[in-house]
Amino acid sequence: MKINGSQILVEVLVEQGADTIFGYPGGSVLDIYDALYKNRDRVHHVLTAHEQGAAHAADGYARATGRTGVCLATSGPGATNLVTGIATAYMDSIPMVAITGNVGTKLIGKDSFQEVYIGGITMPITKHNFMVRRVEELADALRDAFRIAQTGRPGPVLVDIPKDVMVAECEFENKAPLDTTTVFDVKQSDLQRIAAAINEAKQPVLYFGGGVATADAGKELAELMHKANIPAVGTIMAIGVLPVEDPLYMGMIGMHGKVSSGFAVDKADLIVAIGARFSDRVATDPNAFAPNAKVIHVDIDAAEINKNMATDDSLVSDAKTFLQGVLPFVQPREHKEWLAQIADWQQRMDYRPKDDDSVIKPHQIMAAIADMAGEDALIVTDVGQHQMWAAQYSRRNKPRHFITSGGLGTMGFGYGAAIGAQMAQPGKRVIHITGDGSFHMNLNEMCTSVSNNLPIITVLLNNQVLGMVYQWQTMFYGERYAATEPERKTDFVKLAEAFGAHGLRCHDLAGFKQAFAQALQNQGPTVIDCVMDRKERVLPMIPAGKSVRNIVIY
Repeated sequence: MKINGSQILVEVLVEQGADTIFGYPGGSVLDIYDALYKNRDRVHHVLTAHEQGAAHAADGYARATGRTGVCLATSGPGATNLVTGIATAYMDSIPMVAITGNVGTKLIGKDSFQEVYIGGITMPITKHNFMVRRVEELADALRDAFRIAQTGRPGPVLVDIPKDVMVAECEFENKAPLDTTTVFDVKQSDLQRIAAAINEAKQPVLYFGGGVATADAGKELAELMHKANIPAVGTIMAIGVLPVEDPLYMGMIGMHGKVSSGFAVDKADLIVAIGARFSDRVATDPNAFAPNAKVIHVDIDAAEINKNMATDDSLVSDAKTFLQGVLPFVQPREHKEWLAQIADWQQRMDYRPKDDDSVIKPHQIMAAIADMAGEDALIVTDVGQHQMWAAQYSRRNKPRHFITSGGLGTMGFGYGAAIGAQMAQPGKRVIHITGDGSFHMNLNEMCTSVSNNLPIITVLLNNQVLGMVYQWQTMFYGERYAATEPERKTDFVKLAEAFGAHGLRCHDLAGFKQAFAQALQNQGPTVIDCVMDRKERVLPMIPAGKSVRNIVIY
């Protein structure tokens, strides 16, 4: 059949199983929006308040499902507004296809109205990008975009479509989605060598990251842990891969991770890193990270190996393939002395904040959310102190149930991502945890949740400062609070009501529980303004560039 480029776009979206697209219209994409209107029973378009919100929503959709998220923006400022969202997805290896319109091919390069070279702008933050010049190339470019986004290490891909390509016609034939399975040639000799190192180690630690979640390899990771009695530490991107009550799971590692996790890595004689990249928030001082250990790195991306930290052995593989392959060669072990030492560290050293029901204490708020919302709830955070408290205390026991911006650390990520997650998982409760600094970044997306009657609950930890930076200024800059006390007068309850959402406020734990219980019953979105002390700190904390031996716990 002969159809135009805009209709080809719709057909390929349907072909690839993309049932939802987040976007914002504009002049150069009017033809695409006309096609979406005509096919609104086949592809659900969600209008966001801002293109950045659309990108974060596509990202949240992908994180909540494992499927590729899709966003759409017009040319010029519409396209550039996607950049932060694309970069956020890139840093956390999230599959996304970002579609942008552009001026007609004859106007490209002439500084035309709303023209930017979005391909060049996004080249460093995409796995690949396409600028389609002929309508005959459009279908295969879009198919390749979905394939690349999902194959190997996932990531965002951009497809830029000039306006004349959208209206030009050509023959189109539907095709089955391309196979995105990546087969790794893992040699048995490599698996046996790594298994031998595991079998011989006296103080081993498994260090796992988001790659295990992406590969859906939590079951295999637990089998390895329990067969060989090896303790495991995880990154913030791996929260939910293992249940928090697993006795061999030590919890989060890194700048704000468990003290015992840090000490286990510090004293280990073997570190097996799986689907993790030794980021500076984990290996805060690479020269002092696991100083006595043989380091084995297993990652889907060869470029990550020996990038942030020198390793003694390595294997390029996805987590599931590696774990399934190595398990038969790993021998049962007890490691009684090592596990006893770890238990001692956990008892003596791990930070335990004090309860106080008369005020808002972050750890108690997170515990209440976990108890009242249940284990099926998706926690979506912005970035800052609240993010770390959520990571430490929200007790997520399932993969894809803790959604956060890890690599880029994007303030304003949370509301858009919560919208995407709620659209992807309409039967589940989505809890958006934010701070007043992050919420001010993209609170305009509240209108999107109101328009779509999404029951997102925003728990806003309101200390009226830019909390994480304020904490650093308190600890390391002599309490010189430069630009971290904005003196804003925003009334978040009235703000929520002005958007058409529910607004609630609390000052203590009992008040929060009452407000949260009401929010769980509300139709549509709710914002709970939790008024708290700005002096609350995220602890423990390893200062930047230091090691676990310099950890701050008071």
